[in-house]
Amino acid sequence: MRTFVFAAGATLAGYLMARPYLFRLGATDQEVAAQLPGDDRVPDAQIHGTRAITIDAPPEAVWPWLAQIGYRRAGWYAFDFADNSGIPSAREVIPELQHPEVGQVIGEEGYWIVEFEPPRHMLLEFDHPRVEWIRKEGLWPRFGHSTWAFVLRELDEGRRTRLVTRMHYHVRFGLHLLYWPLFEVVDLVLQPVMLRAIRGRAEGRIRPEKSLV
Repeated sequence: MRTFVFAAGATLAGYLMARPYLFRLGATDQEVAAQLPGDDRVPDAQIHGTRAITIDAPPEAVWPWLAQIGYRRAGWYAFDFADNSGIPSAREVIPELQHPEVGQVIGEEGYWIVEFEPPRHMLLEFDHPRVEWIRKEGLWPRFGHSTWAFVLRELDEGRRTRLVTRMHYHVRFGLHLLYWPLFEVVDLVLQPVMLRAIRGRAEGRIRPEKSLV
């Protein structure tokens, strides 16, 4: 029992030490401090995350993969078994999904498109003040107020792109124990996988006949 308690305590301590780093994985100090779309929409957010990755392709080549992102659309380019009902994320640009609309719901958890500017940025948001239960191979809760921004910035006179994502999340007191295992841990694992998958697609290294990983 003591060994279990010690191991659990050491794991938790390690996680708490790594948590600030994981919430800014790949991002520079300047990117973390920069003003991005959505920064003013969740003023009482307790959780913030800024991640970034460099892509060897111009923003115009990255944007189509963002334009079609979403549940039962092109997927989230990460863990399809969990976040897209097992439907494989697209490995090609889908013409009919290249026209996002403000107000369009693209996330099973309720994310809708707030604003977008091709090929510069897309901002998603959801707001569920109370817990709402949806059925997904069982029951799945959605709650809290969150924004999720995807920003494309030119590098090297447009030859490369910096993809920056930023998340703000407010969760009502008392729901943190529900948020932590279902959303925070998943987010910390999912976003790096998603960013690498978008990079691979935009650079042409992930093709329809090849595996995602």
